[in-house]
Amino acid sequence: MEFKAPARYGTLIIGFFFALHVNGQAVNTDTVVQRENAIRVFIDCFYCDMDFIREEIPYVNYVRDVKEAQVYILETRENTGSGGRKYTYAFVGQMEYEGKSDTLVYASRPDDSRDYTRIWRTQMLKMGLMPYVARTPLYDEVIINPTESIVKQEVVDRWNNWVFELDAEPNFEGEESYNELELRSSVSAVKITHDWKLELDFDHRFSRTKYTYDDTLYTNDKSYQGLDVLVVKSLGDHWSAGLRTDVVSSTYTNTKFSVDFMPSVEYNIFPYSRSTHRQFRILYGVGNSYNVYNDTTIFNKTEENLWLQQLQLAYQVQEKWGSINVALEGSNYFHDFSKNRLELSGYISIRILKGLSVRLRGGAARINDQLSLVKGELTEADILLQLQELETSYGVGGEIGVTYTFGSIYNNIVNPRFGNGRRRYY
Repeated sequence: MEFKAPARYGTLIIGFFFALHVNGQAVNTDTVVQRENAIRVFIDCFYCDMDFIREEIPYVNYVRDVKEAQVYILETRENTGSGGRKYTYAFVGQMEYEGKSDTLVYASRPDDSRDYTRIWRTQMLKMGLMPYVARTPLYDEVIINPTESIVKQEVVDRWNNWVFELDAEPNFEGEESYNELELRSSVSAVKITHDWKLELDFDHRFSRTKYTYDDTLYTNDKSYQGLDVLVVKSLGDHWSAGLRTDVVSSTYTNTKFSVDFMPSVEYNIFPYSRSTHRQFRILYGVGNSYNVYNDTTIFNKTEENLWLQQLQLAYQVQEKWGSINVALEGSNYFHDFSKNRLELSGYISIRILKGLSVRLRGGAARINDQLSLVKGELTEADILLQLQELETSYGVGGEIGVTYTFGSIYNNIVNPRFGNGRRRYY
């Protein structure tokens, strides 16, 4: 079966369906249904807001291995003739649901906001999952809104919520008088529950550049190793406390060894339960940084122990009219308050009127805390190949985009012949 959702606000039939559709509310308070009995789902989607999906569809279990899923969902997208997108959802039953499959289609307008599109994409998932959910013990627990027991209940698995990822990426390019070898690898371990957030990330990067000039072969190396550890404890619906530790070695920043400890507290003006729609977080931390340098710095230091503080304000909102993501961060060292840094970054997308939208992205930084700069003159290779950090008092960058679309209101047709004339990678 193929179902086409309305490109705009829907028809009366679909509106009636959504009025009855499921978000999950218990109707039998005498029965406790374990979420372990919920259907296991694997969503194959490259650009999906999984936090929003999990929040809106709490009556299934999300698995990371497609072989463990009872339902496999594949989302594909194509550009439509008027600049919108056609989203196709293939629901494939596995195990005891083998042979039970379906396909749903949703077409968006080019001027639909991200939030509006996100809501309707999630609605497609809800509708497609209902035939499977109806065959689980949770069928009589799911009507309109998610029950507290289903939303908050956690599934116990043998990995105890830990997720591990290994990544390796060797790259090579070359020509007659120049070649470069770059090696990248990373290891991460993450555990996220309602009460705790634990993240460990290790990154390693090494590059070797060789070039020939005036019959002389030059070889330059650049390396980075970094371990980032984050531990956060939830303290209610507005407060949290955490500790971030960074261990770094970098030839670029003249750092032989550096370790930072930054205990912090965070207050979110809006409840964390609404984080997929709106956030205003205020984070403050005080910590210590111990540094050993590869070479003597401009302040005649080969090692030093420093105390510093950091304040961050972050505002995020995603609504039908558009989205805003802005962050302001300031920090300074206690031994010399003139050694400080102030950074502002953000992304704003606003739909002005039908067919017209404006996008702004950028950032600026006032930099006065480059304590690890190498003393003395840098070589030409250091500057051209960016092997060493350069002294600067500021950094700035940004972009602006304006889009106006007009013409036919119908955009359900897809014609992929000769490729897509307008390419979008987001």
